[in-house]
Amino acid sequence: MAVKGIRGAITIESNTKEAIESGVIELLSQLCEKNNIKAENISHAIFTTTKDIDADFPAKYARLNFGWSEVAMMCFNELDVPDSLKMCIRVLVVINCSQDFEPQFIYLKGASNLRK
Repeated sequence: MAVKGIRGAITIESNTKEAIESGVIELLSQLCEKNNIKAENISHAIFTTTKDIDADFPAKYARLNFGWSEVAMMCFNELDVPDSLKMCIRVLVVINCSQDFEPQFIYLKGASNLRK
């Protein structure tokens, strides 16, 4: 068995609980679908937000909407690098998988500029 990380990011329009929830649901829906992620295969997940997002914890919406109640999750602030992307939620989901699993990273909305 191997352990691999799957990255994803999305930008949101406003610093509100509703925008954070909507962004996390959209991001994780695609990440889980494209990578066939099951909660029981997740080792842990790390969420980061840019400093302009502080209305709520992104991990809360993974727990509430995806059944990740037994997944260890943490939320952190991304480095505040000058001229970097604003209003961005990033995630690293670490899963237990087969050695030949090829993760598909997901970058949505303005975050698509992170991986050209």
